[in-house]
Amino acid sequence: MDAELTFLGAAGNVTGSCALVRLGQHRVIVDCGLYQERDLQSRNWEPFPVEPRSIDAVLLTHAHLDHCGRLPKLVKEGFGKKVFGTTATLEIASVLLFDSAYLQEEDMRRKKRRHERQGKVSPFPYEPLYAKRHVEDTVPLFTPVPLVEPVEVAPGITARFFEAGHIFGSAMIELTLRQGDQTRTLVFTGDVGRLNLPIINDPHHFRRADVLVVESTYGNRSHGTVESIPDELERVVLDTHRRGGNIVIPGFAVERTQEILYHLTGLVKARRIPPLLTFVDSPMAITVTEIFRKHPELFDEETVALLESGASPYDFPGLTLCRTAEQSKAINQIRGVAIIIAGSGMCTGGRIKHHLVNNLPRRESTILFVGYQSPGTLGRQVLDGPEEVRIFGEFIPVKAKIERISGFSGHADRDELVRWAGAFEAPPRQVIVNHGEPEAAAALGEALAGAHGWSCRVAEYAVPVAID
Repeated sequence: MDAELTFLGAAGNVTGSCALVRLGQHRVIVDCGLYQERDLQSRNWEPFPVEPRSIDAVLLTHAHLDHCGRLPKLVKEGFGKKVFGTTATLEIASVLLFDSAYLQEEDMRRKKRRHERQGKVSPFPYEPLYAKRHVEDTVPLFTPVPLVEPVEVAPGITARFFEAGHIFGSAMIELTLRQGDQTRTLVFTGDVGRLNLPIINDPHHFRRADVLVVESTYGNRSHGTVESIPDELERVVLDTHRRGGNIVIPGFAVERTQEILYHLTGLVKARRIPPLLTFVDSPMAITVTEIFRKHPELFDEETVALLESGASPYDFPGLTLCRTAEQSKAINQIRGVAIIIAGSGMCTGGRIKHHLVNNLPRRESTILFVGYQSPGTLGRQVLDGPEEVRIFGEFIPVKAKIERISGFSGHADRDELVRWAGAFEAPPRQVIVNHGEPEAAAALGEALAGAHGWSCRVAEYAVPVAID
């Protein structure tokens, strides 16, 4: 079979997910994500490694920017064909991409003003990677696909989407390649979710594949249990409440923010924590929550039962949703203890930076991380416990208490991935580990080999792999 697979992102790192599948003269890519690690962000600005007009289709596993955030750039450079994904993924991706374009334009304007004040001259043009108009050109290409139903995405290439259990609308993608009398099946996990996460369904289990591409974000770690989240969240809230500070949570707009609210709602209703003022300072998270409500078919049984009883999975006294900049700024005037959930989840942009500036210097406050922080991001810098961090060109002392609850993660850990892989009835002919830092990817490959006897290789950037 004249076919190969090339990783154009998330190979030796976590972000920038993009896998090119070539069958003869036809090409599809699975995901087209932004690089978010500081050391790799320059790749976002490089011309796309494959001529965009030669690509037959793009398939999205889910709507996180590290999986869809380069799409408008791809369109800007000439891609104009269909982008396939689940309905919820495409609706959420539209929201996130418009927000991404807005933040990029704002960041460039802010950086230009700061450089003018400081008398600096940037070696790069003050232009965003893409603008709102490029997102407007991208969204009409979105083509929703129901779960499980096959769709031909290019001649000889058929795709099916299956529940990934990672975020709302997320999917694993099965590609079937046919050439002459030969057939090969490829499975891309995207990001694999955990069992028993609230709100969404558990990940699908595959039985067979010729080629398996499996993520390894936490391939060398074990999380806390999902069941431990309420106890840990209660501890952090009560501890900060006693100290008289704020609990500042960098929140991913999709899934993590809704899960935080789900658990806070449960703790307040059980009277395990006081009904503190709680702000969701993220217009995007608010909009995404509204999208959630439109798709009850993606809720798990517990959430469906809760909704049918007339209750809300995320609502309690004191909860305020902040859409405007004025509402966001007003939070800083509040005296007393508050919970502030703001984007972005890795602190790379958005309103969270302002709340970090106001709370990092306060010993009584807590910065609580509930998701993966890529190397080089501001979130990872804070999590690593420095004496100070640079935000908006100024050095901010880090005196607040830094906490992390790993049970919130939307990624399966090493043991969960090994168990998930155990559903295969026969070893895949090829197993490729991607979407992980080098140590995590290597560790997962070794764990899969030890548990199942699989021969695994770690994805290498821009190195084609023959599909045999």
